[in-house]
Amino acid sequence: MQNTNKGLLLIGASRGLGLALAKEYVNRGWHVVATNRSASTKTALNELAEMSGGKLEIEIVDINHPDQVSALRTRLASRRFDMLLVNAGVKNDDRETIADVSTDEFVRVMVTNALSPMRLVETLQEVVVPGGTIAIMSSGQGSVANNQNGNFEVYRGSKAALNMFMRSFAARHKDDPRTLLLLAPGWVRTDMGGPQARLSIEESIPNLANTIAAQEGKAGLQYLDYLGRTVAW
Repeated sequence: MQNTNKGLLLIGASRGLGLALAKEYVNRGWHVVATNRSASTKTALNELAEMSGGKLEIEIVDINHPDQVSALRTRLASRRFDMLLVNAGVKNDDRETIADVSTDEFVRVMVTNALSPMRLVETLQEVVVPGGTIAIMSSGQGSVANNQNGNFEVYRGSKAALNMFMRSFAARHKDDPRTLLLLAPGWVRTDMGGPQARLSIEESIPNLANTIAAQEGKAGLQYLDYLGRTVAW
């Protein structure tokens, strides 16, 4: 484990990419405050915290509940972080199209993947130090330019909306010295990505963390994949 004084506030870390990111940054010596949606179930994140030597703290927040996000902001009011990384997200049935997805399911995906992450950024942005990083887990499927086959269209739409909202946030904060990132981790074998995904966590997450590190100190918004390549909007 490396030693560093850097701090990360990681939103959505109970499993999959979020859990892998928590492990990666703890191993890099960061102090990580990671969130879970519920305190009622012990997860692998709790086990990681127990083994982290105090490098990992767990906070409870469901980002779809603004009152819980506000409460988290109050609890963290006196603290500052080098990076806020928002990883929380969901998907619907891959086979559903706009023609047959229910309104309730459409709203669930759009609120969780687009509205709630941006509300959280708006609420928690001040805990990130000047010159720090605000990053959100997007997806290559959020690229309008790269949509050649139309699959996963509800999920694609939610990530495209997220990208647009983050561009608006960047435009409203054009004089902000902080690094703003939309990240495409690749198609990774997790519960969400499925067993057919092209990449392992070990192929994606360390490279993603390296990509984030390479952008440190660069103001403005970028949309990058796990290898640091620019993704077309």
